[in-house]
Amino acid sequence: MVEVENTFAEAFEAWYSRVLITAINKKWAEIAAREACGYATSLIGCDAEAGIDTFLSPKETPDGRYGCVIQIWSNTKEGVERALLNRIGQCVLTCPTTRVWNFTESEDKYDLGYRLKYYGDGYEKEKEFRGRKIIEIPIMMGKFIIEKEVGIAKGVAGGNFIILAESEETALKAGELAVKKISEIPGVITPFPGGVCSAGSKIGSKRYKFMIASTNEIYCPTLSNIVGNSKVKDTKAALEVVINGITRERVEEAMRKGIKECLHVEGVKRISAGNYGGKLGKIHIHLKEY
Repeated sequence: MVEVENTFAEAFEAWYSRVLITAINKKWAEIAAREACGYATSLIGCDAEAGIDTFLSPKETPDGRYGCVIQIWSNTKEGVERALLNRIGQCVLTCPTTRVWNFTESEDKYDLGYRLKYYGDGYEKEKEFRGRKIIEIPIMMGKFIIEKEVGIAKGVAGGNFIILAESEETALKAGELAVKKISEIPGVITPFPGGVCSAGSKIGSKRYKFMIASTNEIYCPTLSNIVGNSKVKDTKAALEVVINGITRERVEEAMRKGIKECLHVEGVKRISAGNYGGKLGKIHIHLKEY
């Protein structure tokens, strides 16, 4: 039987924007989305945390085309704005057949489309499309359409759980199953590669003052006989799943369903969670509730 430790995931409030990218087919919607979410695993070293939220059918999008919803996160509204402008401008505007729509319910708005309009060099047009204010920018494939404003809102970042397993293969199997189940929940993302993190960190460093984060040695199997408070003396691999979501309830649902998937994988020993004694965030999601 897999043990679920009596601990908590230390999450925190952060800002996000949820935008919808549509394209001529699902392939190009996903290509644009993945490009826009590149190099966005952790705010420790990236300008944003980002990931694919959900896919939409043509019946669910404003323009009747295939769509992919992405989330872009930062600690500040200004950080989200910068990331949106750079990522949509460089990765979506340049991707064939794409359009961008607001998908965030919020009174806080960012005039993303208005700022990108200057790429049109005076040839851009402001229009309305089915009740939405849009910008049309002429490009080599015809025109790029983007909604004039997108919403920015507060959500919960840093929800997490750690899979402790008898082998790398077992940890990966459990992690992949967990991420697949979590991907079915709209409103959440798992920003790390493939949804999992194999190099979980702690705040700061014991030896290097210039480091804002460093390896979490208590979860490193190769250090189990060196570190006095090792959490992995009886395991060979640890893998962390980090979750950001538009509400605490969505993050909790994702954690609960992700953890449940791991409990049935042979070779998983324990489920733990990353926390820092309350130094990182005020939102504590206790695993014992699962």
